Amino acid sequence: MPAAVKKKPAAQKVARPKVRQTKLLIGGEWCDSVSGQTFATHHPATEEKIADVARANEEDVDRAVKAARRAFEEGDWPKMDARDRGRLLNKLADIIEANQEELAALETLDNGKPVKDALTADVPLVIDCLRYYAGWADKVHGQTIPVRGEYFCYTRREPVGVCGQIIPWNFPALMVAWKWGPALATGCTIVMKPAEQTPLSCLRMAEWAIEAGFPPGVINVVPGYGDAGAALVKHPDVDKIAFTGSTETAQLIMRDAAATLKRITFELGGKSPNIIFADSDLDAAVAGAEFGLFFNQGQCCCAGSRVFVEQNVHEEFVARVIERAQARRAGIGDPFDMETVQGPQVDKDQFDKIMRYIDSGRQSGAKCVTGGSRAGDKGFFVEPTVFDQVTDDMEIATDEIFGPVMSVLPFRDADEVIERGNKTFYGLAAAVWTRDVAKAHRIANKLRAGTVWVNCYDVFDAGAPFGGFKMSGIGRELGEAALANYTELKTVTVNLGG
Repeated sequence: MPAAVKKKPAAQKVARPKVRQTKLLIGGEWCDSVSGQTFATHHPATEEKIADVARANEEDVDRAVKAARRAFEEGDWPKMDARDRGRLLNKLADIIEANQEELAALETLDNGKPVKDALTADVPLVIDCLRYYAGWADKVHGQTIPVRGEYFCYTRREPVGVCGQIIPWNFPALMVAWKWGPALATGCTIVMKPAEQTPLSCLRMAEWAIEAGFPPGVINVVPGYGDAGAALVKHPDVDKIAFTGSTETAQLIMRDAAATLKRITFELGGKSPNIIFADSDLDAAVAGAEFGLFFNQGQCCCAGSRVFVEQNVHEEFVARVIERAQARRAGIGDPFDMETVQGPQVDKDQFDKIMRYIDSGRQSGAKCVTGGSRAGDKGFFVEPTVFDQVTDDMEIATDEIFGPVMSVLPFRDADEVIERGNKTFYGLAAAVWTRDVAKAHRIANKLRAGTVWVNCYDVFDAGAPFGGFKMSGIGRELGEAALANYTELKTVTVNLGG
């Protein structure tokens, strides 16, 4: 905990959870890795080791893929009625709901996010996502097509098969739900590699999946490093890869998946423009800009890290956002404390990366108007940081920092800000703040981004598709759209003419 933050009474804290599972899950059995290797996972607020976790290698991945293949082709899973798959997803959601404080505390322990955020945002979204896809399980169907001639033609949506799923560390439990939900609803089987920084919540959710009644081999979990992920991507018996993470890693995955022409979906990085017009409700826009950038310590792929502010309210906006950032600085502390509003970055590598970008911003001529330093002397805490006088070519305006660093860029008019907002190889999200409804729709239509929020930020729902244009991804998570990621379309034509 940073030295400047006072300790709160114990009653205002959530208890540190017990770590119940650190092994691999393969074919319904918890096991050590073949090599016997482990890796340590750490609590980023104190830098202490939490536990040693079994480290999967290529041989372990091969075992998991074979188990997933058997489960897909044999046994109870392929024989199960779609409605019963939905029942299992609902049972898993019930178990998580009954243990939501434990899951939230695991997220806080492994990731460092404030437990209040995990309790009020992450875990409720996990439950909602699983229930949403439980409802879809018996509604994945084809069409009848009136083709020419004496034929009956119809389509079927069939599960794509064995799915390798590689998830990031910023929302570990929620990314499990986003990946498991549509895959299980459609009848696929899974080999999941959680991020090496945050494997604990995924492993606990896999225990609950077994408790819910998912057959052995349907869900397999192989914690490890990049070599395990690469083995999963290259494996010839994996039909699909779903990856959430950096654009650079996705490029490696696409290259490695080319040999087997795997189906691929990516949800990747962003440098999202958050556009604030002078005619907006400025109080709401300032609050939205703070939340859109600093939530989850800035570790959001859709973070509104480029804040474009119309010139005639630029100075007022900067003054107000400085006040909010400084108030937020006072709320840095122990992430298990329910009053903490900002926790640490996930690990030292991420902390060092953010500090390098802060140095780059200063050296390039941007003005650091608040923050810009480490908070405290223990743990990976970074002060909420705001840069003014940022230009489009600076690294802090072009690169995904993935930390609590806001860049403020003034603009003159709508046409200019549309052009500048789109001047990036990313295209994940954007936002517009204005009271002019027509202007809001016009700009939303012209921004090259998979999600555009109007007079709000970071509003998510399991039914609303999420994904990126350009180098921010391929395919969509959530909503009905995600089901297409996990199905193959089959056409059947029957001769009725005798």
